[in-house]
Amino acid sequence: MSKDSKKNVVYKKVSRDKSIAAYLSKRDFVDHGSHVDPVDGVLLVDTGYIKDQKVYCRLSCIFHYGPEDIEMIGQAFKRDLYVSTIQVYPPTDSQVKPVTKMQERLMRKIGDKALPFCFEFPNYLPCSVCLQPGANDPEKFCSVEFEVLAFCVNNLEEKIHKRSSVHLAIRKIQYAPNQSGPQPSAHISKHFLMSDQPLHLTATLNKEVYCHGEPINVSIEVANNSNKDVKNVRLSVEQVTNVVLYSNDTYTEEVALEETNDQIASGSKFAQTYVLLPLMANNRDKHGIALDGRIKQEDTNLASSTILKEGADREVQGMLVSYKVKVSLLIPGVLGDLTASDATVEIPFLLMHPNPESIKNPEEEDIAIEDDGDVSPADDEDDE
Repeated sequence: MSKDSKKNVVYKKVSRDKSIAAYLSKRDFVDHGSHVDPVDGVLLVDTGYIKDQKVYCRLSCIFHYGPEDIEMIGQAFKRDLYVSTIQVYPPTDSQVKPVTKMQERLMRKIGDKALPFCFEFPNYLPCSVCLQPGANDPEKFCSVEFEVLAFCVNNLEEKIHKRSSVHLAIRKIQYAPNQSGPQPSAHISKHFLMSDQPLHLTATLNKEVYCHGEPINVSIEVANNSNKDVKNVRLSVEQVTNVVLYSNDTYTEEVALEETNDQIASGSKFAQTYVLLPLMANNRDKHGIALDGRIKQEDTNLASSTILKEGADREVQGMLVSYKVKVSLLIPGVLGDLTASDATVEIPFLLMHPNPESIKNPEEEDIAIEDDGDVSPADDEDDE
């Protein structure tokens, strides 16, 4: 193992006027169900430059609808789902919290002038997610984003100057639950005109929870007791995204598809297992696809399933994402495909990130500080 592989990367970003430097030990914060990883970091402040100003740190969860470049003319919607602000400098007794092990190591590396800050996520907030808009439909851009903002002002009512502030984009993610439910299954009995007996279709998944990049095995059993022949079998994975805040739009997109020429004659039985693989790589050009939140324009994956916690407000989630496998048997009619009918079942499942089997002990690793290259449009603008 190389020396670099043992290092724990710490992300650093400095304000344009060099008055504040922010350090975060990670960019992805995990929702474990009962609690969420705390956002712990440190600030390095040039107290001589800021003079009598105070330094604050803010954690925000923001819902965007519409492109940011038209927000100024009122055609886009933006809402803070959650905001928490703490004063970091000068330190106050009410904000003092025990430092985490990572903060201790950062403070040893950066120096005794480093100032710790820590935020606790409330348990009801959504995870990071964004909707991939079409090239000709940019106003449908939609996202739930998280950011850490460090800034210096005389008071909180004062305008925050971009040159004296630091924005760090972060993500809130959720891992697959440790225990899965029973095998999902669906059944339909399809009756046809002038047929005494129905067609029976049963479809079963091999489990309830799948991880990104994992194939989905779909087993189907057909008892075709009708007098109709099945022309082909069609299977797909559909992603359903419901924008529950502001627009109440619903997007249903196929993210995996398998069309077969398997035929099932009247009076026969049929059993087969098919494999579906929903991947972002096969859906890059599709519009209306929900993705896990991006950081630094890096590649991402299909959005994870939304797991609503008991008592959670649907509207505060911003967007709800779910998945289902759809199995259809096509039965041609007297006039062929023009009068064709189908027997269809839908099976919901969860698509999530895998839960790591072990977590590295940061005490056994060195720290490597990486300058953050995530420059937002606001960072490039001049202050008014």
